[in-house]
Amino acid sequence: MSGRLPHPSEVSPWHDALRRLRRNRLAMAGLALLLVFVTAGFLASWIAPYPYDKTDLRHGAKPPTFQHLLGTDELGRDLLTRTLYGARISFAVGILATLVSLTIGVTYGSLAGYVGGRVDHVMMRIVDILYGLPFMFFVILLMVLLGRNILNLFIALGAVQWLTMARIVRGQILSLRSREFVLSAHAMGASPRRILVRHLLPNALGPIVVYATLTVPAVMLEEAFLSFLGLGVQPPMASWGSLASEGAAAMEVYPWLIIFPGCALTVTLLSLNFLGDGLRDALDPQVTARR
Repeated sequence: MSGRLPHPSEVSPWHDALRRLRRNRLAMAGLALLLVFVTAGFLASWIAPYPYDKTDLRHGAKPPTFQHLLGTDELGRDLLTRTLYGARISFAVGILATLVSLTIGVTYGSLAGYVGGRVDHVMMRIVDILYGLPFMFFVILLMVLLGRNILNLFIALGAVQWLTMARIVRGQILSLRSREFVLSAHAMGASPRRILVRHLLPNALGPIVVYATLTVPAVMLEEAFLSFLGLGVQPPMASWGSLASEGAAAMEVYPWLIIFPGCALTVTLLSLNFLGDGLRDALDPQVTARR
């Protein structure tokens, strides 16, 4: 076995991108914090100091103590426990709603870009019309029509986040479909489906991954806004957004009820944005070169 180091031209582009990502300290710090929060949420059943639904009306809302590190809410429930369980819901909403938007946006955008012509024109005019409408109105309408439950929340948020993804994918497909490897696949008799799945979409994966990373914090913010309107996660479940909403109603009397969930949500959103920016720079070496 030869010990020869690979020539730079032999290194995979994804390997090269990973190396650049590792050099980005903010992106790696964001990734580390995200892993901490995700792990804490996943292990909430084991590391939470109290049962999730345990109430103590006699105890009531108390500031942080050694017994309750983040204090308690007005029903005497431990805020640290609810914050840990809330991490599960917030990340689930962000990730699953993003997957819904990815499915719709990638499918729609790739079809528009590959078919082209009048079909592309009509499909993108539909996107332009939808862009001009208040998207939060559609989320609220869908939640009212479908019912207030966690599954419908995933669908409603994902169903309004696909427009930008469709535009990004369509632009990538338009720029790739005239490349030599696509023309070669055409000449060899490859079906349109095979060309899309095996040749076009894999080469458009970089921008898709970057935008998906930036969609997660946007969805989490939208869920928090819906919680303020009473249309988000419904009791007895709680997300960071609903915890912050409950805390905002009593922030003058019990400020810790909004401070801790708000800080958790803020740090997570910043971490996701740092990671998204790092992925964008890593997958586009020209951005790094210009800096």
